[in-house]
Amino acid sequence: MDIIMDTLRGIESFVRSVEEGSIAAAARKLGITPASASQNIARLERALGTRLLSRTTRQLGLTESGRVYFDRVRSVVHDLELAAVAVASLSPEPRGSLKIASSVAFGRHVVAPLVPSFAERHPEVSIELVVTDREIDHIGEGIDISVRFGLQLEPGLIARKLASVPMIICAAPSYIERRGRPKQPEDLIQHHCLVYRYAGHGRIFRWAFVRDGLRFEPELKATIVSNDIDTLAEMAIAGAGITRLGAFIATDLIERGLLVPLFGGAPCEGIANTDHEPFDFYACFVDRQAETPKVRAFIEHAVQSLKGRW
Repeated sequence: MDIIMDTLRGIESFVRSVEEGSIAAAARKLGITPASASQNIARLERALGTRLLSRTTRQLGLTESGRVYFDRVRSVVHDLELAAVAVASLSPEPRGSLKIASSVAFGRHVVAPLVPSFAERHPEVSIELVVTDREIDHIGEGIDISVRFGLQLEPGLIARKLASVPMIICAAPSYIERRGRPKQPEDLIQHHCLVYRYAGHGRIFRWAFVRDGLRFEPELKATIVSNDIDTLAEMAIAGAGITRLGAFIATDLIERGLLVPLFGGAPCEGIANTDHEPFDFYACFVDRQAETPKVRAFIEHAVQSLKGRW
């Protein structure tokens, strides 16, 4: 039994080291010391009679034997995780660690404020919130839930809708005073537009509108591009141009008089009655086995907390 456990510990340390890029990062992931992770791998290599990793002070690489072995045993670690999840799901009370990933802006402004009340309600759950706009790997990074908007959904992931968020086209009063106010989305081509480049695929997000039930994307003059929504908001406040923000950012800035909404609502002063296409946000997990009590509890908490917010 000791030999089997040593082998499993070695496989886990080896797989995590390859996935994380270093033994130290793998040790943090596993909650052990780097020395222990290194010893686990060394014992595994001795048992196999071959070197799996080539180690230097700056880089960790796979030997030819290591590549073959990694391809075969990576699924073993995943299967062990799923087995642990299956056992944990038998307990109706949420417990254990919960790792949530979210885009930076939505994570900062919407998901983060939900965490304290959830933690207070479920003291047996420890929470890690990862905010990033890059693509994430549920299995490789140990993510329980990823919060994504509709365009980020991937085939194979199970998605539960959290909220539909209005997108608001807005600009600072100083910009409108200086450059005038567009009356139609088609007028945006004559204005300075501050647009978002999504880190996942590198493309600039188009601005979608709905008029008389028909969806359209007007041409924009993108004078400033950023990969961070809060940065775009700050530049818009400074009068740099017109931008599109989620209501979870824009509403407060509009109420404070820092930004002015454009388009939408009832027609007035010749301005078009044009609705902006909202973004739907979802909580995603890999499969039914991953829908544990802690995952279900957090999703239910988020849905109830966000209901009627926008």
